[in-house]
Amino acid sequence: MATEGIEGVYVTTHNWGKTAGFFQELGYALDFRTEDGSGMLRNGDSPYVVLVEVPDGTELGIQLVLKAPKEVEPDVEVVTPFEDTHYGTREMIVRDPDGRTWNLQAPRA
Repeated sequence: MATEGIEGVYVTTHNWGKTAGFFQELGYALDFRTEDGSGMLRNGDSPYVVLVEVPDGTELGIQLVLKAPKEVEPDVEVVTPFEDTHYGTREMIVRDPDGRTWNLQAPRA
């Protein structure tokens, strides 16, 4: 199975406003924001950045999102099979040989 490159970056934060401001200072523009402390920023044709605010005490992380074709069955360890998301895509989580998880995102079939 081949992916089509990096689609986006998923970032958790303890302060959505400050982190969004940081990315805006770096040239990203707000694409949308939800009322629950998440949103997407874009900078031209580069991969998008999704910010999600999590409660204090929650470990922060960054996850690359790889673009996948519609119906792919990777020959790697699947942690979570493709599932529809509330934002119009399908996502699958796979694990690399070092134990890191990767998010594969595909359009809905």
